[in-house]
Amino acid sequence: MMMLERCFGGLALLAALITPVHAGSIAGTVRAAPPALAANGAGAGAYESRRYKFVEKIDYDRLRDFVVYIDQVVPGAAEAPAEKVVTTTQKDANFEPHVLPVAVGTTVLWPNEDDIFHNVFSMSDPAPFDLGYYKREKVPKVTFERPGRVDVHCAIHTKMHCIILVVPNRFFAKADEKGRFTIAEVPPGTYKVRAWHERFPSKVLGVVVPPAGAAKVDFVLSLGDLPKR
Repeated sequence: MMMLERCFGGLALLAALITPVHAGSIAGTVRAAPPALAANGAGAGAYESRRYKFVEKIDYDRLRDFVVYIDQVVPGAAEAPAEKVVTTTQKDANFEPHVLPVAVGTTVLWPNEDDIFHNVFSMSDPAPFDLGYYKREKVPKVTFERPGRVDVHCAIHTKMHCIILVVPNRFFAKADEKGRFTIAEVPPGTYKVRAWHERFPSKVLGVVVPPAGAAKVDFVLSLGDLPKR
């Protein structure tokens, strides 16, 4: 009898260890709102003139590279990033992807697939670095230990620019082309969730994540959130 009790006790303990921890998700959309003048079409006709023919005009409905993440410590969650090593590729004198969100502690590889030299560097406070001049034979790496925005450039080609957005934990997502995102396997609780885009002030909303299912939240980023002077 004692042997059976021990056996069942061991099975119960094993079941408790392998039973998944309750977790929900955060899902929704994120988009940008154009400034009032742009929304009303003010001055749009001037862009048709020869003088402004090649001036960039932002299509706010087509903006990409929105990132949404939990901007705080997540109790009970592992601190290690979900992906410890990721890649930003230099190809056709461009960085791909343009925006790469990573968790603190992630290592980024910087392969050069072009037949010309590039020199990858950043002067951003969270992670200043200079990888020097190199071609295909070398694949440097940088580990990002502090959260924040890291703007990366090439010293040779001035139009080459990308952003490594270092976030506090592994609970982040990059929105798809329709602005939809999902952050999966989030422990239940109340969180500050931040939506980010390089051209707008970020926005934080409070979200309550259930033990199962999705917490819904939608973001609209706008220059109207900047302080007025």
